[in-house]
Amino acid sequence: MKVIKTQNYETLSKEAAKIFIEIIKKNDKAVLGLATGSTPVGMYKELIEANKNGLDFSKVTTFNLDEYIGLSKDHDQSYDYFMHDNLFNHVNIPEENIHLPKGDGENPEEDAKKYENMLKESGGVDIQVLGIGVNGHIAFNEPAEELKVETNIVNLTESTIEANARFFNSEKDVPTKAITMGMGSIFSAKKILLLISGENKKEAADYILRSGKIKTECPASLLHLHPDVTVIIDKEAFGE
Repeated sequence: MKVIKTQNYETLSKEAAKIFIEIIKKNDKAVLGLATGSTPVGMYKELIEANKNGLDFSKVTTFNLDEYIGLSKDHDQSYDYFMHDNLFNHVNIPEENIHLPKGDGENPEEDAKKYENMLKESGGVDIQVLGIGVNGHIAFNEPAEELKVETNIVNLTESTIEANARFFNSEKDVPTKAITMGMGSIFSAKKILLLISGENKKEAADYILRSGKIKTECPASLLHLHPDVTVIIDKEAFGE
């Protein structure tokens, strides 16, 4: 696990974008694994600027980690809406190359299986970006005694619902279920980039970077088992 410490969020975003840009320049048909949440937004802004300056996204394919169950793609809090608003609408990536889990299907379990199959048929993700929850979750793989391997349906924990309530009118409006890549789905990526920003992520960061332990109660700690992980962390999250 390689760790890059940065002074602030802006520098973190630039460092993360550099890694993505290098991969796209080496392979214009790269398969990118993307994430939602506030942490990767700065990186997406950098990628939009790179596209304006000539970086071509026309042959790139993307797969997103997760989606709320019960929200249509045009709902302003769906992850599909988020990704289009923060990246896809601003770069020259064809719509048919964009893949996100389906959150409003009649059979979510079947949709999860179909998404996992599409992921496998893609030939594998070249680089997967991850954020981290305050409880150590990655995607919607929540702390538990057991973690699922493939894309599946999960019940969101109270802490995750509370953390996401700021994006909705009230906590009762936050979806309680999500469709998410499993740990095996995430680990199938050739390279993983974990972004950690903000003082509220310090406890999770401490466990991953300083405890010397792994446990399913902190899903992100399992990243120590992947052969190619880079962590980019800002000063607020890392501490002194």
